[in-house]
Amino acid sequence: MEQRLLYSGISVRFPFLTPELWILANLAAGTAVYFLALLLRVSWSGALMAAGGLWLAVWAAMNYCMGRNYNATDENLMKFLDFLGNYSITSGEITAVLSQVSPYVGEPLRGVLDACYYEAQTSGDTSIALLAMAEKIQHPKFRELVRNLEISLRYSADMTVLVSQSRRSLREYTRMRQERKAMVREAWVNMLILGAMTVVILKAMESLVGIPLSEILLHTVPGIGALAVIAVILLLFYRQVRLLDQ
Repeated sequence: MEQRLLYSGISVRFPFLTPELWILANLAAGTAVYFLALLLRVSWSGALMAAGGLWLAVWAAMNYCMGRNYNATDENLMKFLDFLGNYSITSGEITAVLSQVSPYVGEPLRGVLDACYYEAQTSGDTSIALLAMAEKIQHPKFRELVRNLEISLRYSADMTVLVSQSRRSLREYTRMRQERKAMVREAWVNMLILGAMTVVILKAMESLVGIPLSEILLHTVPGIGALAVIAVILLLFYRQVRLLDQ
């Protein structure tokens, strides 16, 4: 949860927010929605679905923020490498170089570069500041680059070679990610087709049994169980799509 709050940018916007406070706030909000629905004479299953819907909306919003920051990092990473290649590791202290590059890249990259500079100035330990910065961004290529920078700093290696190799690695990563995105689009199309077929089958069942579909799905144990199974399948599918998209 601490990583999710960091990757989504929520803990950056609200520094006082800890994972414990976040979980407690979500539990309190879900409980309030549940009892409010009961006061409005909603059935217990409907109230439970309302609370679950709130938690699902919060989870989806956090995933959206994480995905947005991931894509923003992906778009700025090559630009970051281009600017970094204009400097030599012997021309200045590495965190000072990062501070000079940060105005030319977007968030969340800009924020973590500035934070790394200030942390290195405060603590006096550049290696720790770099390794801490690597954990603040979800993007695997950014982490790889920062760790390589830390190793280059430790052994006084040539940054030009590092930047050149990182460019090639990033291009290959971008090509593979485009292929995965094509697979994701195909998976979404297949899921939509399956969803449409499910709706047709359920409508056919409704006409056969002569009972409204909403009555079966929302007020019977098999119907609620079927909805739960469908929800779990959709959540697992969405999770797999996110893994493929990164």
